[in-house]
Amino acid sequence: MILRSQEDVTAAVLAVMERTRDPRMREIMVSLVRHLHGFVRDVRMTEAEFRQANAILNEIGQRTTDTHNEMVLMSGSLGVSSLVCLLNNGDNGSTETSQSLLGPFWRLDSPRVENGGSLLRSPTSGDALFMTGRVQDRQGHPIAGAEVDVWHSSPVGLYENQDPAQADMNLRGKFTTDAEGRFWFRSIRPAGYPIPTDGVVGRLLAMQDRHPYRPAHVHALVFKEGFKTLTSQVYAADDPCLETDVQFGVTRALIGDYRRHDGPHPSEPGVAAPWYSLDYTFTMEPGEAVLPRAPIR
Repeated sequence: MILRSQEDVTAAVLAVMERTRDPRMREIMVSLVRHLHGFVRDVRMTEAEFRQANAILNEIGQRTTDTHNEMVLMSGSLGVSSLVCLLNNGDNGSTETSQSLLGPFWRLDSPRVENGGSLLRSPTSGDALFMTGRVQDRQGHPIAGAEVDVWHSSPVGLYENQDPAQADMNLRGKFTTDAEGRFWFRSIRPAGYPIPTDGVVGRLLAMQDRHPYRPAHVHALVFKEGFKTLTSQVYAADDPCLETDVQFGVTRALIGDYRRHDGPHPSEPGVAAPWYSLDYTFTMEPGEAVLPRAPIR
C-alpha cells in the first residue's frame, strides 16, 4: 500500500499481520499492532522519544547476562509478570492461587537435600528458620513425590550469586514430598531486599519516587507430572514493604506466618532464640509439567 496519511500506516500493517498462518500468532500480532499504534497516537510520541525508547530496549537486552536479567525486573516493575500469572492461574483469575512470580534468581540444578536437611552451604548468620511445606491438589489431596526447588535471599538481602561471601548454591535446595505431600528443612530467615537499580529499572523507579524493595520471602518451584509446574513465593506477614512490593507480587494467598519463638527449640537444643517456624500449603492445578527457562545460570 502506498501511504497517503498516518492512518494508512496502521491499515497497511494490519493487512500484513492478518496473513499470519498460525491462528494464535495472528490474533496476537493483530492486537499488538492495534494497541501499539494506538499507544503511539495516544501519547503523541515524538521522534526524539522514539529514538530514546529504542535505546532503552537495546539497553535492557545488553544488560541481561548469566547473572542478571533486566527484562524480568522490568516486567515485574510494570506489573506485567503478576498480571500474566493471575490471568493464567486460579481458574483463569477467578480464584486464589499459590502461583506467583518466578523472579530473576532461579537456577537449575539446585543440590538435592533430604527432608529435614539444611539449605546452608556456608556460614550464614541470622535467625534460624524451620519450614514445613505441604503440596496438595485442588481437592486437598496430598501430592506425593513432587519435586520442590527452594531458594531465598540471605539475612542481608542477597542471593548467593550476588554475594561473594556465600558459597555456590547457598540457601538453595531441592526436596521430594513424602506420602503426605510434605517437605521440611532448616535455613535462615530471609530478609527483604532491593532489586538492582543500576540500570533501566532503577532509573524508572527514581522518576516515580518508588522504593526498590521486595518484602522478605521464600521461593518454591514445584514439579510433578500431571500438574502445571507451580512457581510460588511465601511472603512474611510482618514485612514493612508487604503492600508496596516493587514487583507487585504479593497476593493474600501468598502471605505466610513466619512465627517467632523466644524459647528453646523442642528438638534442636543448639538453636539460639529467637528462631522462626513457617508452615505453608501449596496447591497445584492440573496441567502440563514443564520447567521454565532459568533466568540466570
